[in-house]
Amino acid sequence: MSTTTPSLPAAAVPGRSIAAWWQAAPFTLVFALFFLIPLALIVIVSFWDFNEYELLPGFTFKNYVSIFAGCGDASEGLCVTLKTYYSTLKFSFLVWLITLVIGFTVAYFLAFHVRSSGMQTLLFVLCTIPFWTSNVIRMISWVPLLGRNGLVNQTLMGMNLIETPIEWLLFSDFSVVLAFVHLYTMFMIVPIFNSMMRIDRSLIEAASDSGANGWQTLWNVIVPLSRTGIIIGSIFVITIVMGDFVTIGVMGGQQIASVGKIIQVQTSYLQFPLAAANAVILLAVVLMIIWGLTRLVDIRKEL
Repeated sequence: MSTTTPSLPAAAVPGRSIAAWWQAAPFTLVFALFFLIPLALIVIVSFWDFNEYELLPGFTFKNYVSIFAGCGDASEGLCVTLKTYYSTLKFSFLVWLITLVIGFTVAYFLAFHVRSSGMQTLLFVLCTIPFWTSNVIRMISWVPLLGRNGLVNQTLMGMNLIETPIEWLLFSDFSVVLAFVHLYTMFMIVPIFNSMMRIDRSLIEAASDSGANGWQTLWNVIVPLSRTGIIIGSIFVITIVMGDFVTIGVMGGQQIASVGKIIQVQTSYLQFPLAAANAVILLAVVLMIIWGLTRLVDIRKEL
């Protein structure tokens, strides 16, 4: 009677297991050096004390208490920290909503209305042209357009549509949201376009043959199959806007607060433990948002 030796899974073969570890080691080292260790240092420093001259290593909750000072008094309304987070979340939501509408529309046009792959590539490259310059240059380019004596106000006054310049076009919430949308819409277009290009066109034909109109096909077929790209684009846009301080500083005229701006100011005054504590809180909020978004779809499974 002959016996057969059962085959081992690939992961159980010692040689292959060691080879896999060696292949993953460089990426693990880079991930640890440039993400895990700096993040751990930020968390550690957030519990240190400081004075005007030096950092004082130790363990104290003083920085976290200072951040939320006055937040427990309901009679005073929202404290400074909660107002700042409200402002940051407001910008994140508005930018996310606008970039989602624009990004989905552009991706839908490129994926389903442009038949030639060459034309798709050309139009896609045209969308990336703004990224050939720095963010600061693209932000500053709005100033001569939206300023009190800018092109927009001068044009409207020349057409007798307004009598005095519109003040809220620049250094306002409007200009901040406009700059964010200008800078980060591409982060929404790319993942949604990638998801739409993977949709089996026979499903759309089947929906049409079943009597579905264009809106029904869009809502019941294209949107559900594009949700992976929507979630990934949403994570990109929200996380970038939550931590941004340059755009809010430039387009808000240094008059609009955000969490990132507060951290930047604290580091400029060498208040590193306080800035680290704010960074840890901001990271926790962002991670909760990402966790909530990833509950809507299993990104690893979909990819």
